[in-house]
Amino acid sequence: MDFSITNFILIGLAAVAAGLINAIAGGGTLISFPVLVAVGVPPVAANVTNTVALVPGYLGATFAQLKDLSGQGRRLRLLIPVSVLGGLGGGLLLLNTSEKLFNDLVPYLILLAAGLLAVQDIVRKWVTRRIEASGGSATNEVWAIGPVFLAAIYGGYFGAGLSVIVLAVLGLVIDDTLTRLNGLKQIIAFSVNVAAAIFFVFSGQVVWMAAAVMAVGAILGGVLGGKLAGRIKPQVLRAVVVTIAVIVAIIYLVR
Repeated sequence: MDFSITNFILIGLAAVAAGLINAIAGGGTLISFPVLVAVGVPPVAANVTNTVALVPGYLGATFAQLKDLSGQGRRLRLLIPVSVLGGLGGGLLLLNTSEKLFNDLVPYLILLAAGLLAVQDIVRKWVTRRIEASGGSATNEVWAIGPVFLAAIYGGYFGAGLSVIVLAVLGLVIDDTLTRLNGLKQIIAFSVNVAAAIFFVFSGQVVWMAAAVMAVGAILGGVLGGKLAGRIKPQVLRAVVVTIAVIVAIIYLVR
C-alpha cells in the first residue's frame, strides 16, 4: 500500500500509544487497530498487521514476569501448547473470514474488548477474593485447558481483552497468588499472540511497511510506559481507552 508521510506519522503515534497503554493498563490494540483502518488498511489486513507489529512490545512484559513462573512447570506444559493451538485456530478463522463479515463484526469486537477492559479491575478483585477464600485448596489445572483454548481462539482472531479473559479463567480453576497467576496469564497471552503472528507472517496479509513502523513505535511506547507507570493511574488510562473504543465502535455502527 502507498502511505503518505501523514499516514506513517499517525501509524507511528498510534503504535507508541498502544505500547504505552499496554505497559500500564492494557488495551493498546483498541487504539492502533482503528488507526490502521482509518489510513486505508482493510480490516482483516489491519488486524493481522497489528498482531504482528505489537508482538515485540509484549516480549518485554513477558520477560519481566518470568520469575513469577517458578514452580509452575506443569501448568506451562499443559497450557502453552493449548494456547499456541488456539492462537493458530483463531488466526486461521480470521483469514477465512470475508472482509465484509469482519468489517460488520468490528464494532462488536471493539465493544466486547472495551467491556473486558472496563471490568479488568473487577476481575482482579474477584480473583483475589476467591484466592483468599479458598485457603489454597488443591486444584487440577486440567480444568483450565478447555476455557484457555477457547480464549486463545478469540485471542488469535482479534486479541484485545484476551488477558482479562485468561486471568478470569485461571482465577476460577487455579488457587494461587494473584502475582503468579498474572505471570501465567502473561505467558499464555504471549504464546497466543506469537503463534498467531507467526502464522500471519506467511499469510500475505501483513502490510510490512506499517508493521515495521508500528513495531518500533510499540517498543518506544513500552519503554515510555515503564517510565511513566508510577505517574499515570492505570484506572484513568483504562477509562480513556474504553471511552475512545466506545466512540470508535459507535462511528463504525453509524457508518
